[in-house]
Amino acid sequence: MLKRIMKGLDAIILLLLLVFMIISIFCIYSATRTNLDYSQSYIKMMYFYGLGFMVLFIMLFINYKLILRFSPVYYAIGVGLLVLLFFKGDTINNAQGWFILPGGIGFQPAELCKLILILFLSYFLSKREVETLSLFKEILPMGVITVIPFLLVLMQPDLGNSIAYLVIFIVVCWFGHINYKHAWIGLIIMIIVSGSSLWSYINYHPEIKQFMASKHKEYWLDRVDAVLLPDQASEKATYHMKQAIKAIGSGSLEGDGYLQGTSVQTGQVPYTYADSIFVVVGEEFGFVGASVLLFLYFLLIYRMIIIALNIRSQTGIYIIGGISAMFLFQVFENIGMLIGIMPITGITLPFISYGGTSLLINMVSLGFVLSIKIYDDIDVE
Repeated sequence: MLKRIMKGLDAIILLLLLVFMIISIFCIYSATRTNLDYSQSYIKMMYFYGLGFMVLFIMLFINYKLILRFSPVYYAIGVGLLVLLFFKGDTINNAQGWFILPGGIGFQPAELCKLILILFLSYFLSKREVETLSLFKEILPMGVITVIPFLLVLMQPDLGNSIAYLVIFIVVCWFGHINYKHAWIGLIIMIIVSGSSLWSYINYHPEIKQFMASKHKEYWLDRVDAVLLPDQASEKATYHMKQAIKAIGSGSLEGDGYLQGTSVQTGQVPYTYADSIFVVVGEEFGFVGASVLLFLYFLLIYRMIIIALNIRSQTGIYIIGGISAMFLFQVFENIGMLIGIMPITGITLPFISYGGTSLLINMVSLGFVLSIKIYDDIDVE
């Protein structure tokens, strides 16, 4: 067993995780050292990483096919947790998407449900009998499976994670050999729906804003207005994005230097230890530091794709494809919202942002990837 595990380990992925851990701890320290309420966050992140590596190594001893068997149960539990949030959930940053556990630790079911959705969609596809996805037997049922958590998370509201579910669905369908005709139909529908929604939002914005205000949900629009209608958005709605762009831009080529970022050290950008941690990288390490971080993400995805290309299990390919899509979207959305091309959402930068739930789910996800590599040729009864 140990010989198989040692042979199946991917040294580059493990090395990348160690590098991510170092970057995360140093950036969190820089972002919180002047804030007494969060000054110990970097130490907590060390504990989270320690627990994360522990969970990852436990995954190496478990055949992923055994875990995959119970994915319908995980899905039911995940949806149940999302529903329970509306009755027992705690609100953080206007989103009722958290359970505060003993010891003050926050647990975000939306993060867990991303991995659960990947497993359940992969399990569902593993039962099919044809090469190309059937519209009624596979694509539509998978769409229903995806839409349920999508709507529940969107209602919290958590725009970032809810969109991640749609991205996972699209990528898993692609890896599952969706019929090109169905893909084109879906693309056309998406373009029509997106275009008409955008047109309606811009042209009926006062009416929409009035309606949302009557429901005490006007803050839902603030983050979207900051991107689509910056001239009409309030100063409060655009503050976060403007400050982030200013801070990242001031880093120039090489950055202001570690612990020297003016915006970071004076707290001008909200949540630089969590969702906005890329601001620390951009301001204090500049374009060079940001490019290095993006290259590290590229290496991680590259190694995952190499593993997918060298395994025989089609189900394993679905899982790796879904996990890769999850990471790529989170990186794109998190950085995009801080440079003004995406709305501000509560989505984390993988492996870098402070957050126990996000980090542990990401570590478990990579545990699945390594387990797929190790046990690819071993079937379970």
